[in-house]
Amino acid sequence: MQSWSSSSLPRIPGSPPPLRLYDTATGEIRPTAPSATARMYVCGITPYDATHLGHAATYLAFDLVNRVWRDAGHDVHYVQNVTDIDEPLLERAQRDQDDWVVLGMRETALFREDMVSLRVLPPTHYIGAVEAMSEISELVGKLLAAGAAYRIDDPEYPDVYYDSSATPDFGYESGLDERTMRQLSAERGGDPDRPGKRNPVDALLWRMARPGEPSWDSELGTGRPGWHVECAAISLNRLGAQIDVQGGGSDLIFPHHEFGAAHAEAFTGVHPFARHYCHAGMIALDGEKMSKSRGNLVFVSRLRADGVDPMAVRLALLSGHWRADRAWLPELLEQGNARMAAWREATRLDAGPSATDTVARLRTHLADDLDTPRALAAVDAWAQEARERRGRDSEAPGLIRDAVDALLGVAL
Repeated sequence: MQSWSSSSLPRIPGSPPPLRLYDTATGEIRPTAPSATARMYVCGITPYDATHLGHAATYLAFDLVNRVWRDAGHDVHYVQNVTDIDEPLLERAQRDQDDWVVLGMRETALFREDMVSLRVLPPTHYIGAVEAMSEISELVGKLLAAGAAYRIDDPEYPDVYYDSSATPDFGYESGLDERTMRQLSAERGGDPDRPGKRNPVDALLWRMARPGEPSWDSELGTGRPGWHVECAAISLNRLGAQIDVQGGGSDLIFPHHEFGAAHAEAFTGVHPFARHYCHAGMIALDGEKMSKSRGNLVFVSRLRADGVDPMAVRLALLSGHWRADRAWLPELLEQGNARMAAWREATRLDAGPSATDTVARLRTHLADDLDTPRALAAVDAWAQEARERRGRDSEAPGLIRDAVDALLGVAL
């Protein structure tokens, strides 16, 4: 699947501190410690609707991880999937009397446009589930052969499920009790009440073909994959047995990331699958999480169509901490526009106060669990001094402009 275009990153003088991130599995902010090549997998969209601000906030958070690592000199190997076959996509296509393939392609194309407008760096590999079907079914077959999966006793639809007891540390990433796991499984695409499963929360690996549904031939029988194993296969085949960061929204902690890690660990024997499990907070509108099921969405493409500068949207979303659940308010966009105007005015002056300390503070705040509120405040302080004509450093405006571009992804 085609990714999207990228912009070059300015090089900034100086050395940043190591990036520290909150890890869901340990509940601690810990240093990331990638090798020369940093490996990150971020779960992508199910393309049955346009990119909303909840999506955007998540991808901006991991775009910052990408940028901070690159600033530190790492070669970032970043993989993102597209779940271009799943129940929500099929249900939306049926509701709208649309072709599910066309719907998925259309919304994926719109997502790419939104990411370009927000200046999100593209993944190294952008992979759809449909194009990875053979490698997904191969992984399911190997899990079956290893005894980590089983077929349900159903003569009509002997679907394949993962045995959650196959990995001794199952549950370590989310830290949830069985009751909560079962509840979230029911709410997030699982089928805990299906008879014949060894454990109610066991996740679907391969769904045998049903009449009228898309399906693919494989040694498992004609069918299609479950959601979690899709990401496990795509990541394993491009990033290897262990990655530095597994990323996504906090609604993916369970069951998606828990099972994706379990599938990978059961196959490779390497624990943990990710050194950091990182989860972005939810964006709310009118007191409720912004989601497609609720229909309370603010679309990036709609804001763009209304003439809103995507950089103001980016600044508005970065004004909150990446892990915090937060509300989207009109004032945030107003503040984003005002901040963007102030920064642009300041960086277009012939001179300003020295920017060396500001760039160091910007790097320090981002390295501290992506503390964007403090990072933005550091640039605000410099911009205010510059606009008050305090300082005669002719190189400072350009240095701030490059640092804001490279580290925050904001084009001034």
